[in-house]
Amino acid sequence: MNMNPTAPSADTIHGEHTLAELATKWAGASRVFHRYGFDFCCHGQVSVAAACQKKGVPLDQVLAEVRAETSRTPPQIRWETKPLSALIEHIVQHYHESHRRELPRLFEMAQRVERVHHDKASCPRGLASLLATLVDELGQHMDKEEQILFPMLIAGQGGRARAPISVMEGEHEQHGANLERLREIAHDFEPPADACGTWRALYLGLAEFEAEVMQHIHLENHVLFPRALGGS
Repeated sequence: MNMNPTAPSADTIHGEHTLAELATKWAGASRVFHRYGFDFCCHGQVSVAAACQKKGVPLDQVLAEVRAETSRTPPQIRWETKPLSALIEHIVQHYHESHRRELPRLFEMAQRVERVHHDKASCPRGLASLLATLVDELGQHMDKEEQILFPMLIAGQGGRARAPISVMEGEHEQHGANLERLREIAHDFEPPADACGTWRALYLGLAEFEAEVMQHIHLENHVLFPRALGGS
């Protein structure tokens, strides 16, 4: 990907920029992509134009929203210019700790909603089971990163990390598939009109969790891993 340290200004953003390029430089761009369901984490090398074509949404409309967001949102921290150790520390402290804290809470709420509202057609049946799978799979994934991969990268052994990085990227694909299934079961995180407070809080938390996981995977796939393999 293009790691040019000069961030694109709002008036130079165009459809041939990849999702990853813009999401790396601008927090506002990732918010727009998330609204449209563009996968900027596992498939960030797709151009904005191609993503729009696939989803059947007007390119000009999406670009206008991205430009509007970037014009009022300051560039996010340029992690491609920070020390690799600082980026890894940020990933662990911000994303790993958040996922470990939030997933059990969401799982408990999902259990409660399914138990109390199981007789309603809008009940997200199977949601708690999928969240239990995420607790297990994402937990193991983060443990492997913290215990094996990240120490290698901090020690400057990125050139020897191609195999474990490939494994992590494959697991990212599975996490992405789980997020798609999560949104499907939870009806795009739109609670029914008669939803209780727990149900509404659950869907709000799931939407925030999805956004966090996507940003987490994006940082690893498009910033951390390329830098580690490239020796930077």
